[in-house]
Amino acid sequence: MMKPHSEAILAVNPADLPLEGLLNREWLLTNRRGGFAFSTLACCNTRRYHGLLIGAARPPAARILGLANCLEKIVVEKDALEFSCFEFDRTLHPRGHEYLTSFYRDCGVHLEYELGVAHCTKSIYLHPTEDTVAVEYTFTNLARPFTFSLRPFAAMRDYHGLQNASAPLTAEVNKSRTVRILGPSAENLSLHLFSSTMDFESSGEWWYRFYYRIDAQRGQDCFEDLWSPGWYSCRIDHPSSIILWAALKDSAAEFVPPDLTDLIEMLRKHQQEICRPAFQRDPIQKALFLSADQFVVERTLHGRTAPTIVAGYPWFLDWGRDAFIALPGICLSTGRPETAAGVLQTFAEAVSEGMIPNRFDDYDGTPHYNSIDASLWFIRAAFRWLECTQDNSAFERNFLPAIQSILKYYQEGTRFGIHADSDGLITGGDAQTQLTWMDAKCGGVAFTPRHGKAVEINALWYNALCQTAAYLESKNSSQSELYQTLSKQVKQSFNQLFWNEQTECLNDCISPEGIADSSIRPNQIFAVCLPHSPLSANRQKRVVHLVRQELLTPYGLRTLSPKDSRYIGRYEGDVFHRDAAYHQGTVWPWLMGGFLEAFLKVNQNSPQARKQAAAMLSPLIYHFANQGCLGSISEIFDGDPPHYPRGCPAQAWSVAEVLRIWLLLQQTSQ
Repeated sequence: MMKPHSEAILAVNPADLPLEGLLNREWLLTNRRGGFAFSTLACCNTRRYHGLLIGAARPPAARILGLANCLEKIVVEKDALEFSCFEFDRTLHPRGHEYLTSFYRDCGVHLEYELGVAHCTKSIYLHPTEDTVAVEYTFTNLARPFTFSLRPFAAMRDYHGLQNASAPLTAEVNKSRTVRILGPSAENLSLHLFSSTMDFESSGEWWYRFYYRIDAQRGQDCFEDLWSPGWYSCRIDHPSSIILWAALKDSAAEFVPPDLTDLIEMLRKHQQEICRPAFQRDPIQKALFLSADQFVVERTLHGRTAPTIVAGYPWFLDWGRDAFIALPGICLSTGRPETAAGVLQTFAEAVSEGMIPNRFDDYDGTPHYNSIDASLWFIRAAFRWLECTQDNSAFERNFLPAIQSILKYYQEGTRFGIHADSDGLITGGDAQTQLTWMDAKCGGVAFTPRHGKAVEINALWYNALCQTAAYLESKNSSQSELYQTLSKQVKQSFNQLFWNEQTECLNDCISPEGIADSSIRPNQIFAVCLPHSPLSANRQKRVVHLVRQELLTPYGLRTLSPKDSRYIGRYEGDVFHRDAAYHQGTVWPWLMGGFLEAFLKVNQNSPQARKQAAAMLSPLIYHFANQGCLGSISEIFDGDPPHYPRGCPAQAWSVAEVLRIWLLLQQTSQ
């Protein structure tokens, strides 16, 4: 690891990496609108979600990929050198990565190139509150004058899709020298390009069949056509900084770029504020804090703008389940209880029939209530917020009504047949629905059918009853007694139905017909790690032992024991095969948080247990700094060694749980 800049968060020496290493490591910049800039260390786009500017028409939703990439070229007399990197039908051209000497992150992304006639530092900065990006080229160590040329490539399409040359993209240049690119279906947005130091020459043309290797690996269409409006160029005869601005704005709006120095200072101050609660001598913790901040965006709901948590980049928006699993790490561990309150309030305002939305629609923001656990994770997150703030007044005003509504409807009945059975346990769903977090379904096939009584749902239910009963004990004794009575019934039923003496752990699910699914899965860990466990101390230890023995990997817990005949060790292929593997052995890093918390709990948080927990967490810390999307943590890993990272390259609950446990271990070692 090298640190070419005093404020660098993460740095890589490209000379240490082969071409594949430059193409499978990514960088990510985000803003508070849900927009982002995202590519590889080689700046070669390898998936449809890569681009220099992806904006949100209705933040954080309706994302548009505006500026995909740029062709960068210097010309000395008759000799030309292109230092971009594209892939066309499995052929790299140009091969600009061969000139790359350094990569580092601070409040922007920086790539350094040795071009023979000059040293070039390419810096990318994303505006925090606007869908605006600055791409700055700083030329130093000039050996001789040259011409610098830049050809921007526009996609102007939904970020989930691909563009083709039949799209009617057009460009116009206004009096302020802004190039405005109009697309046919870009939410009434246009891409505004501007440079005060370069001349623009109109030369519109399509470039065909850019190849996206990661999309090909995922069994998706993998070729795209991109459109360029023309060339920017200028003469460089002394050390210079050249800036290309790009913005996604309303088609009728004028674009006035901000001052780059002011933008950089704004970004630096924000980072300093985010890192203020971190241990000043812990660079990993600072980097984790900044990574957590990338997932906090704003959503407008009921005419009010409030924070929410994006589940992952590049393709997820805010999901209720993910938000409340991630909230303790993303917000509370980083000293941002007011942000946590805003996230809780965003979802509390959308509670319906005792259900928290599982997600908001990608386009129109409509809440979808197709989850059995999002509401229970909301309760756990709300009590964590209360533990952190001790603000009883705000808790009772903003969150307790939603909690009581959830408990009422879950007991009496709500959507999808969710209700408390005669034994007090929560049951719900049918063969056609997937309501738990193991929700993969494709082509009518539910790969992990868990309708009925799922183990983590009832662990969360028991914990919610106990926490609410304890809180109300001195405030509403009759209500508290009702919850206490129900929790005692749930505890007894939980042990009777879920404990499997033969496997010495918990059954994963009980079907509506009363058939126990004894699959060895990680969901049982939540019956140990939550504050209130329905299990005896001895049974808690046995669960942790079994999970460690069967499911633990360096990067999280497998979703199914490798000894199971249904186990799938590699997450690859088309969408059907990937969904088939999603919860049938694939490793999930977020589960490491619950496991290590349970491990520490059953070992009385001893110094030896903390040392072992730190060792178990260290591979994920290494991944965070050196693999995948640098400065973030992948959604999933293969179940089989070497546990290749897969899925969403930057996942909120992965970062959140690693950060939370890292901080817990650091605090207990002080």
